[in-house]
Amino acid sequence: MALSACSAVGVNTDPKNGYLPEGITEEAALVENLWIWAWVAALAVGVLVWGLILWCMAAYRRRKDDDGSLPVQLQYNVPLEILYTVVPMLMVGALFYYTQDATTKLQDVSQEPDTTINIAAKQWSWDFNYVDDDVHEAGQMAELDGKEGAEEKLPTLYLPVGERVEFVLTSRDVIHSFWVPAFLEKMDVNPGMVNRFQVTPNQTGTFQGKCAELCGAYHSQMLFNVKVVERDEYDAHMQELEDKGQTGLLDNGLNREEILERDRDLLPEDDAARTSEEN
Repeated sequence: MALSACSAVGVNTDPKNGYLPEGITEEAALVENLWIWAWVAALAVGVLVWGLILWCMAAYRRRKDDDGSLPVQLQYNVPLEILYTVVPMLMVGALFYYTQDATTKLQDVSQEPDTTINIAAKQWSWDFNYVDDDVHEAGQMAELDGKEGAEEKLPTLYLPVGERVEFVLTSRDVIHSFWVPAFLEKMDVNPGMVNRFQVTPNQTGTFQGKCAELCGAYHSQMLFNVKVVERDEYDAHMQELEDKGQTGLLDNGLNREEILERDRDLLPEDDAARTSEEN
């Protein structure tokens, strides 16, 4: 039973990337590298500490000819104290540096995206504003009745493969968290604020998404699909939304709280203008 837990069969994970879900974006490699090398460093420290413990147990164990006297007692050992103070500080500093470096790169939105999508979280579903194509899709809460086919009824976010996508995250009510496990990253969605991040999907397929912040009674049903497709299929879906009459962008003025003035220029242009006029 213990060895069966080591198998990745039936789970989209791989021991080569630290049993993380398989990343489907170019940015996922940053997370994988940070995760794996953090574990390597932790295991190295663990092996050293375990080795010292076992050595002390063997070298200083009680022997039959011991007279019960204590060894020489020292008040302090300056070199040893410096060692176990400085080394941990250097380790924490290195971990902080590489974590901050990966975080900075993951949150970099300085590049011009190929596609911009406003994700509006709400209790308990998601609205998708496809800004460049001026169409939208309003999601409804998942109905988890135990029957097959529930995933087919979930709101589905379409993304073009091989193109840089910027997500503009807003909340209509409470704090949510936009999480696609296959991205290997997530970001909170805060009322009144606009958060952004960019990814470049490099694999086609359908993946799961969910809210990762406890947001109320039906938090567990705040699910969605992510479908990464070729550009022609993406354009066909945009046309399908237009044919359904789902044109224009769903207004962020529907939010319970106003968008902070400092963040209004981060919203899609038309949406920001409508919100400002209403306020």
